[in-house]
Amino acid sequence: MKLPDTALHITKPEINLLPMKQYEGPIHLIRTPEEADRAAEKLKAESLLGFDTETRPAFRVGESYRPSLLQLASEKEVFLFQIQKTGLTKGLCDILASPEIIKTGVSIRDDVSELRKITNFEPAGFIELATCAKKARIKNLGLRGMAALLLGFRISKREQVSNWAKSELTDSQITYAATDAWLGREIYLHMDQLGLILS
Repeated sequence: MKLPDTALHITKPEINLLPMKQYEGPIHLIRTPEEADRAAEKLKAESLLGFDTETRPAFRVGESYRPSLLQLASEKEVFLFQIQKTGLTKGLCDILASPEIIKTGVSIRDDVSELRKITNFEPAGFIELATCAKKARIKNLGLRGMAALLLGFRISKREQVSNWAKSELTDSQITYAATDAWLGREIYLHMDQLGLILS
């Protein structure tokens, strides 16, 4: 199935007219290596995960930070790993290196590259939604634009440049982070139905 040309682009004013939506299912905030490996064991049973990371923003030239949060969304729940507390455990690295588990989202290459600076692993099973969208001649390549175009709602980006390195995340940050990972999975499923996922 192919998207009609009229469905290949949505403007910012059009996005702003859409209803707001966010992830409303169970969210697990993971803070210790032991919790991380227990969660990883549960996630290894999944074949498709929404994937994202959050990093403390840098506002000065030459300033940079490692990822603070790793988000993985399964069919029924989202796990948020506070990497500064959990590290990238063997269980998490097993998931990130598994060709059997699809991990999908936007701007994955940079996220994976930064994660490998924390603990090196051989990434496998990642699918970049923007690449699939580009092949389908979709103009909106960001998560917000694709959600609006393909799913018919908008998401808040208010927390995008908040401090993800804080020990205690706010409820708003937690919901924002879970929504991004959940959306990666939802957009993948919708694009797959339309025959837009590249094998």
